[in-house]
Amino acid sequence: MPMMSGEYVFPVLQTERLLLRETVEQDAEDIFAIHGNPELMRWFGTDPLPDLAAAQGLIRTFASWRLDENPGTRWAIEARQQPGLLGTCGLFKWNRAWRKCMIGYELAAHAQGQGYMRETLSAVMSWGFEHMALNRIEAMVHPDNLASLKLLRQLGFVDEGCARQAGYWRGQYHDMLQLSLLRSEWPAVSAA
Repeated sequence: MPMMSGEYVFPVLQTERLLLRETVEQDAEDIFAIHGNPELMRWFGTDPLPDLAAAQGLIRTFASWRLDENPGTRWAIEARQQPGLLGTCGLFKWNRAWRKCMIGYELAAHAQGQGYMRETLSAVMSWGFEHMALNRIEAMVHPDNLASLKLLRQLGFVDEGCARQAGYWRGQYHDMLQLSLLRSEWPAVSAA
């Protein structure tokens, strides 16, 4: 993780249309609009947030990831020309010794279907391979989350199998598909 004079500096990323920045307290209402929505959270792997205070707690959790033994980073996704949170994307459960981590993400309903997550994932994965020295990025996706599976496969992720009843939310167990992308398979890295 980037350090400057012993102090953490959040890695702000920019794409053609997006600004990927730190999630902050001012994002709480937008976070709650996404994470409090049962329909948007059906594949996320957690129960919907009950209130704004829980959204504020989630923002603090995202910030605390960088202090974990296996640190992570969670970016707020914002259109460069129109401030306001569209969703988030993060690299987490970083195993430095094994040079791998997990990726997770979500978008508000109004931001879906516009290529924002493809643009975000491309920037975040390139950053992870370069700045975290990752060799492997893993994703666990519900088998019915067809849009997410399609996107990851288009980006080069390879199916590795089904983790039976690996998830638990909304009072029931869920099978999860395991996918991964290796550094050697990522064109932005292997072409450099």
